[in-house]
Amino acid sequence: MSDRTTLPQDLPEQTPAPENHPTQPVSGGGISRRGFLKGAGVTAAGSALLEGVQVFSHEAVAATRNGVKEYGPGAVPVTLTVNGKEHTLQIEPRTTLAEALRVHMGLTGTKIICDRGSCSGCTVLLDKTPINSCMTLAMDAIGHKVTTIEALSSNGGLHPVQAAFVKHDAMQCGFCTPGMVMTCSALLDQNPKPTEEDVRKATAGNLCRCGTYPRIFAATLEAAGTTPRNA
Repeated sequence: MSDRTTLPQDLPEQTPAPENHPTQPVSGGGISRRGFLKGAGVTAAGSALLEGVQVFSHEAVAATRNGVKEYGPGAVPVTLTVNGKEHTLQIEPRTTLAEALRVHMGLTGTKIICDRGSCSGCTVLLDKTPINSCMTLAMDAIGHKVTTIEALSSNGGLHPVQAAFVKHDAMQCGFCTPGMVMTCSALLDQNPKPTEEDVRKATAGNLCRCGTYPRIFAATLEAAGTTPRNA
């Protein structure tokens, strides 16, 4: 027995397949079964590709016809009104308002803690309404007025809520404080004379991991000129 390995080029020439063999070309210039399968696969892939192109083109035309402007996926110019000033940024459409404020504008008073809308530490005001900026796209703030903790004070002095927080020591680690202050100040704008129950309801979505809620309630009521219970 030879120990020589047989290579493809050493194989004897194969005998042509009989007429009824599946791979035998049909008369009249037909193609083999293998060729047919290859061709069918290419045709199917090409059809799918063309279909995808047609669908994409159709959607693009429909979007244009309906007056919908498409953005991205790269950075695009966006103009936001933040703390009374217009700021033009180059950001990706997926950028959240919190990221735009902190990373692109340097307004780091807004904190990103959970980054999923469960703690409200990133609360800012959108047209005077408290929102979670980590769950809001920056592009959704176009045409609205955004207010952050940096603009809450005026004329070099603290906002009444900020001053009351300092007086009542209503913070410990401080991470929740900006969002809590924004929520409480918004409450006083809408309801200048809240009860403690009103403050509890307003801050129900703001999580304080240090547990300083009693002091937060007391500070907010004092800022409103209301005497808290059990004071």
